Amino acid sequence: MDLIGRVKAIILKPKDTWEQIRREEAAIKDLYTSYAAILAIIPPAATFIGWSVVGMSFMGFSYRMPFASGISYAVFHYVLSLIGIYVVAFVIDMLAPKFGSRKNMINAMKVAVYANTPNWIAGILFIIPSLSPIVMVASLYSLYLFYVGLPVLMETPKEKIMGYIIVVIIACIIVFYLTGMIARIVIPGKGMMMP
Repeated sequence: MDLIGRVKAIILKPKDTWEQIRREEAAIKDLYTSYAAILAIIPPAATFIGWSVVGMSFMGFSYRMPFASGISYAVFHYVLSLIGIYVVAFVIDMLAPKFGSRKNMINAMKVAVYANTPNWIAGILFIIPSLSPIVMVASLYSLYLFYVGLPVLMETPKEKIMGYIIVVIIACIIVFYLTGMIARIVIPGKGMMMP
């Protein structure tokens, strides 16, 4: 399936799409190169535009992140987000036996990659910094995709689905929160007054 078709399918018809994804042959490299690496660039690129080109306004003051800091932050955040996807997949796979699920790193990677689709697509809203809270709402749909996809791909027994999903969601939140924090710490971005 093409990239745009898969994005539409996972967002609009997740239950059918997870079944299709389960049957597909895939390699971790392919999941990265043909899907994650392409979509994961949207939030950092949009954040760069929003912070360094458009700028932010607060209480009558406008600020812009210096161009070099904005680029550095975007590149670093992009790399960390791709690493974060692998860490989440690793956690999904590592926890599988504890929840009666089948250990399968490829399927764990499929869950981690495809469930993040709404986050990546909604990341375009970072172009206008005041719209960034809407991205948090899109994150809730990503949680729903985890809820629907995890039991299908990891073959989780019904009685253990909720515990597995809750632990994985907590792990995801921690991984992506730490990713953002590390990027902010490593790349200082003091704002500059806009002209």
